Amino acid sequence: MKKNLLIPLFVTLLVVAAAGPSSGPRQASADTTALLNLVAVSLAMFDAIPEPLVNPLDPPGFFQVKPQEFDPGKTNLVQAAWLGGQGCPTNATIALPNANFNGISGYSTYTDPACDPALGRPGDPKDQHNEGLLLVKTGPTVTNFASAGAELHNVKGITLSELGYDIRKYGPGTHAGIFGSHCGAGAPRFNILTTDGFFFLGCSSPPPDAELLGDGWIRLRWGPPLYAYCVAPTPTLTCPINFSLVLVTGTVKRIQIVFDEAQDAFGGPDVFGAAILDNIDVNGALVGHGATDAS
Repeated sequence: MKKNLLIPLFVTLLVVAAAGPSSGPRQASADTTALLNLVAVSLAMFDAIPEPLVNPLDPPGFFQVKPQEFDPGKTNLVQAAWLGGQGCPTNATIALPNANFNGISGYSTYTDPACDPALGRPGDPKDQHNEGLLLVKTGPTVTNFASAGAELHNVKGITLSELGYDIRKYGPGTHAGIFGSHCGAGAPRFNILTTDGFFFLGCSSPPPDAELLGDGWIRLRWGPPLYAYCVAPTPTLTCPINFSLVLVTGTVKRIQIVFDEAQDAFGGPDVFGAAILDNIDVNGALVGHGATDAS
């Protein structure tokens, strides 16, 4: 997307926010300043990172989640990468210790309930190395203009009904628990750009429509129908000035996952500055593997 298209969108947002909040049953809980900062970073990322090219040789439908770092100041304080051995395990091989714990006596399998096919929760069948998507931001949240994230490929033109991911977090707890990956109001979040406007959906805001607990993982799903925070009014999108939740409309232009909340972040119970995701879900299609070329 060209920069001159993003600037009017953000200017409109500033004008709307300056008018003050309005009442409504489904309001965003964060203050206006925090939301404006979040939107500004989001639009800067859409502007700085080229839109994925359509390759006629690509498989049909959503098939790839490509990690990326938005770090214009070259701080080296953010990281995004798929890495083996850290995803939600489905029928993973485990080595059983012998009685003396100095060798292997045999092998078995282990599956986390959050991604157990027997419970109707399968993972990405193409993930052969138990990969997980690591997202990290180190240092200050607000004063470091940088973020980790990923671009979802081959989603242009679809109508969204569902989004989600598995997050590495203490499964007997909830997404709002203090243990495990950061799950805040603003990160990890989906930035959604459609033909109608710009929306965002955070890990804990709005709360997931479905939360399936495992042991070390939790499966979070939003929709159907899919609601997200409406960010700025456009000719085709009526956006309440209090960033209320609305039905996501229009056809998709781009979707990004963004992680820009470090250990000092406001809006989450944990103080971690990192998250591990797996089985990224778009309309029921899952991607749980990808490029492992961490910088």
